[in-house]
Amino acid sequence: MPSIARDDKTSPSFIPLAGVAQDGWSTEDEATATCLCGAVQLSFTKTKNLPTDNPNQPTQGRGLLNRFICHCTDCRKISSSMFCSNFSVADNDLRHVRGKDNLKSFSQSRTIATGNDMANHFCGTCGTLMYRVSSGFPGMSILRLGTIDDFRLVETKLKPQVEQFIDTRASWLKPVDGVMQLDRMLTAQDIKSLL
Repeated sequence: MPSIARDDKTSPSFIPLAGVAQDGWSTEDEATATCLCGAVQLSFTKTKNLPTDNPNQPTQGRGLLNRFICHCTDCRKISSSMFCSNFSVADNDLRHVRGKDNLKSFSQSRTIATGNDMANHFCGTCGTLMYRVSSGFPGMSILRLGTIDDFRLVETKLKPQVEQFIDTRASWLKPVDGVMQLDRMLTAQDIKSLL
């Protein structure tokens, strides 16, 4: 049952009272992302399939591709904030639990650094941005960490690996400890170096 109480950090998951719907879940292999009003819910595979001796190594799976903070000016505008916290999932491992027909989209390429078309998919009821799809990265979707129902995942398995476009990061924001700092967009080569 969701709680409005403080997180005591002792349970394996923490799904607080946040938003109207309270039916998100998190298992070893799958978790959910839900909009504020609950009309749209996604699930994604986060199965770990790479060996590691480090228990703090974030999950890498066939579905989970990367985790990053973006300071580009487009992300500032689309989020109404100073940056976006994101993670990418292979489309084959992303499922619309409900509300696919309630999603609205807005696409453009004018302000995208690569010039690729970026489609933004958001809840038609509450306006929560659920994910973005770039024409330059076929087969994957970029989800927002703020939509994750299990807050514990954001501190553990979905902790960002990279901050990108740091040249436009607000001067009063400090770099996140332990993550790669890039003044450009994350590339496939960067992702390989993180594995």
